[in-house]
Amino acid sequence: MDDSEARLTALYEEHYRSVLSYVLLRAEQQTAEDITSETFLIAWRRLERVSEPPLPWLLGVARNLLRTQRRSRLRGKSLVERLAELAPADDVAEQVAERQVALDALANLSERDAEAVLLASWYGLSPAEAAKIAGCSARTFNVRLHRARRRLADALGLSRLTFQEQS
Repeated sequence: MDDSEARLTALYEEHYRSVLSYVLLRAEQQTAEDITSETFLIAWRRLERVSEPPLPWLLGVARNLLRTQRRSRLRGKSLVERLAELAPADDVAEQVAERQVALDALANLSERDAEAVLLASWYGLSPAEAAKIAGCSARTFNVRLHRARRRLADALGLSRLTFQEQS
């Protein structure tokens, strides 16, 4: 074992329980274990920056990870609340399920097809603008987009006419 591995092993053995205890006071068991593991992963990556004594540094990293995790959770909660405001309460679950089906279908398209659909539908680019990004002519992009929409409609089980009317 080289010096850095020995130092990390010593850090882990000496401070794992303290870091885990600190995080357990602020998070559920699984989250606490994940954050503690990530704390020591960061310590491994930044071993030369770990100060003496190391415990305050480790707890600072854990605290920052907890804050990041909390912010992510709050953003997710905020997103769910905004979705609930946009749709009647009975339709939220159905809309989320439909959205997931659409995202899964999009993920199963080839990279080229997904790019065409996203450039035109998500970003709202004109065929000429999207063609520049895709590295082809506007006509070629239109053909790609038409085929990509057809494949997406097939994957979603929609009639082609219905899908193209929605786009």
